[in-house]
Amino acid sequence: MEKKYLTIKQTSSFLKVTDSVIKEMIKSKVFKAVKKGNSYVINKVEVDEWLANLNEREVEQLALKRSVCRFSDYFKLKYIYLDFSADNKYEAIAEMSKRAKDLKIVKDHRWLYQVVVAREELVSTAIGKSVALLHPRHLHPSKIKKPSIILGRSKKEIDFDAMDKKPVNIFFMLLLHDDIQHLFSISYISKLLMNEKIINIVKTAKTKEEIFNSLTKGVIL
Repeated sequence: MEKKYLTIKQTSSFLKVTDSVIKEMIKSKVFKAVKKGNSYVINKVEVDEWLANLNEREVEQLALKRSVCRFSDYFKLKYIYLDFSADNKYEAIAEMSKRAKDLKIVKDHRWLYQVVVAREELVSTAIGKSVALLHPRHLHPSKIKKPSIILGRSKKEIDFDAMDKKPVNIFFMLLLHDDIQHLFSISYISKLLMNEKIINIVKTAKTKEEIFNSLTKGVIL
């Protein structure tokens, strides 16, 4: 029987992880990549055998890597908005709404501002540790072009009626299409927030790259 080979992209798709994870596995000699034509490929039998022989800890690590891959579907480097100016919660929501329009995630930033403020006035979305998870009260897939998560950091700490009474300057804006995406994203971000090192990076980093790497790689360290 002829051997079946997978490209790096096909392997990452099969395992539901990022291309960078597969490249790291090749570098660590988990998989052997061979040159076939103009690209490197991996024998699928080798991948299947690796999956079949994972121990409990390795299964957990693979699940975390898959979560990172899924989060990366919604969260991109360009979605990070550093050190914007706002004096209160309404100005912060307005800035994040404008950013969503600039990124072509929504057409109407005024509509987004209104629905997020309406949600905020029911109960604060501040969850502690200087973080708020902004989102509309209801899902609006017809208004949101693609499931996305924006991260904004304001220069000032802003009173957001947080349960821990602390002001907020880190804002995740969740613009998603369904409950599964929404619940997954809240769970993923909540896990990140348990890591004080990651929180500190988000609060103090000077570059978007440093924040992006901490949120898409830090959870699996």
